[in-house]
Amino acid sequence: MSKNKSSESVKVVVRCRPLSRKEESNGPAGGIVQMDLRLGQVILKNPRAPPSEPQKTFTFDAVYDSSSKQRDLYDESVRPLIDSVLAGFNGTIFAYGQTGTGKTYTMQGLWLDPEKQGVIPNAFDHIFTHISRSQSDKQYLVRASYLEIYLEEIRDLLDPNHGNTRGLELRESPETGVYVQDLTSCVCKSIKEIEEVMNVGNQARAVGATDMNEHSSRSHALFLITVECSQPGPDGRKHIRVGRLNLVDLAGSERQAKTGVQGDRLKEAAKINLSLSALGNVISALADGRSSHVPYRDSKLTRLLQDSLGGNAKTVMVATLGPAPQHYDETLTTLRYANRAKNIQNQPRVNEDPKDALLREFQKEIARLRAQLNHRRFRSKQKKEQVDGEAWEREGDEEEEEVEEEEVEKEAEEFVKLEEQRLEKENEAIREDQFLLAEEKQKLLGENEKMMGDLRKRQEATEQLTARYKAMESKLLVGGKNIIDHTNEQQKMLEMKRQEIAEQTRREREMQQQMLIQDEEAVELRETFTSLQQEVEAKTKKLKKLYAKLQCTKAEIKDVNDEHVRSRQELEQTQNELTRELKFKYLIIENFIPPEEKNKIMNRLMFDPEEDEWKFKPLVPDESKSSQMKKRPASAVGYKRPISQYARVALSMGTHSRYRAENVMLLELDMTPPNTSALTDGEQNQSPTLNNFPTNDKGICKSRSWCQSQKSITSSSSNNSLFAALKTFN
Repeated sequence: MSKNKSSESVKVVVRCRPLSRKEESNGPAGGIVQMDLRLGQVILKNPRAPPSEPQKTFTFDAVYDSSSKQRDLYDESVRPLIDSVLAGFNGTIFAYGQTGTGKTYTMQGLWLDPEKQGVIPNAFDHIFTHISRSQSDKQYLVRASYLEIYLEEIRDLLDPNHGNTRGLELRESPETGVYVQDLTSCVCKSIKEIEEVMNVGNQARAVGATDMNEHSSRSHALFLITVECSQPGPDGRKHIRVGRLNLVDLAGSERQAKTGVQGDRLKEAAKINLSLSALGNVISALADGRSSHVPYRDSKLTRLLQDSLGGNAKTVMVATLGPAPQHYDETLTTLRYANRAKNIQNQPRVNEDPKDALLREFQKEIARLRAQLNHRRFRSKQKKEQVDGEAWEREGDEEEEEVEEEEVEKEAEEFVKLEEQRLEKENEAIREDQFLLAEEKQKLLGENEKMMGDLRKRQEATEQLTARYKAMESKLLVGGKNIIDHTNEQQKMLEMKRQEIAEQTRREREMQQQMLIQDEEAVELRETFTSLQQEVEAKTKKLKKLYAKLQCTKAEIKDVNDEHVRSRQELEQTQNELTRELKFKYLIIENFIPPEEKNKIMNRLMFDPEEDEWKFKPLVPDESKSSQMKKRPASAVGYKRPISQYARVALSMGTHSRYRAENVMLLELDMTPPNTSALTDGEQNQSPTLNNFPTNDKGICKSRSWCQSQKSITSSSSNNSLFAALKTFN
């Protein structure tokens, strides 16, 4: 990788949504947020403060009010980041803010309306449009993955069984940093394919309704795009650059009193607030500059964003605000977090020739398949010339590097046809030869049939090899080829002009912010007084200004303390709710679970410090461990366990037992109608007790065992003994 250690601060932009109908009807007219688009400032008014209290002002890289368009935000703030990703840098875009402030709308927008598409669909269009307009000597490989962090578990949204499987685990390597193990990655060759991947993941994402948002995101979603580019360098060798783009849609912070969540929604809100609190602690530690420890491991979210915050990445943070007066505290908290994030310094660098580049593996596989095709082509051409009887002389010219698939297939078909014709002629000659014996004819015909079979196998292998070659080559996108039909030179010029305007606007905003700071410093230097009265007035004015700043600082300290008290109260309330639920579960365990089962579960528990959670030990230890579960002894071949002599006898009687390999005898109730046998007059005279027996049955029923065959009643002696026993019992 490149050794360039130049630092770059996190770019922070703020966007404010318009008032909703519910907020307009419930609250007072007007909002509490004002924005100066020219200077990039956000002015916040406290609705509970007296009019004399000064308003709070925050300055950011760019601000967008409720009338701003999706395209303006993308062109001015996001497009330079996507260009950096295509150049080989790592990039991250994430939206942060209170629930219901428009984070998902900013990131995704309305897919069917081109004017309201968010950052993600515009990024898709940007990436594939750039590939289609690049030079023909460049090759690209685009991969996409989609995951969510739900209840502090990482779930693969592209896995159809993600709801039934365990959460994925985080790993860290020196080359790529933090990554998710066994995460599904899809190769995408067009905008339509990557949009389909996005739609599949969105259908599996956790979404719920709260009092503040009908479609509230209950998890943090991360859409990962990897763009690998191969380009010849000055040394003539192909160099690979890998850019990784993280598109993050965070779940919003929630207050239980406002959202009204309960049960599972309360657990989700607790986990969301916990991860966002950990993110705020990481931002504070990085912005402070004096902290020796940054708590990245406090949550899965901060682990995944480790490179994006203070690492190898270029980062854009979009802070979303709500203008309603009842959300003043949450809006102020979001602005403070965003203001601190401006001070984070990243060290982005180009990822050049990494070891894990999948594009290099694809190119090696394509080269190997091409070599095999060339070899088969050479062999087919050689055999074809031998059949024609022509002397083949190998020329000194090198074969072309690229072999056309149509030519290879045509030559292979011609070779197969010629071989089949030759073998058919030989078979006819053998059949017509009168001097050969029948055995020799059969032997020669068998050899020819074998050669025909080998020929067909070689043809099938060549077809499979050609199909694999085409499939591998189709996954690579070559610059200069049209991906979308509407891409033309006029659109390219239009986008270039639009980008120049956005860059010019950004520079003007930065220059105006610098001029304001310089003017304040220059006024103090240029001050000259002609009289003492004028000096007193200037000093008094300056004193009032400093006193106003002092009051603002005191109000800021008071707001921070109040916010801390509110956060503590909310955490205590959430803790009480969780404690009550925990006591309820303890009550169930103590009254309904046997102590020995409870002890078994407790003995299997173990704490994983890396994942920061409790886990169960496996029932069957690893083979590498010395203590292994003993295998069950086997007394007979084919049986799962030892069987008794009775079971062997029962099996030898030819019955179809369900429990053939176990020591269990099945005794089923005889639910069929009784089998009766009518007694003759002679048998009735021989058994006088039959008429005295108090029953209305006209026959006798005998039950049969599961291992006995049914037998009919043929003797009257059994009847006599049965009636005698019944009489004795009575």
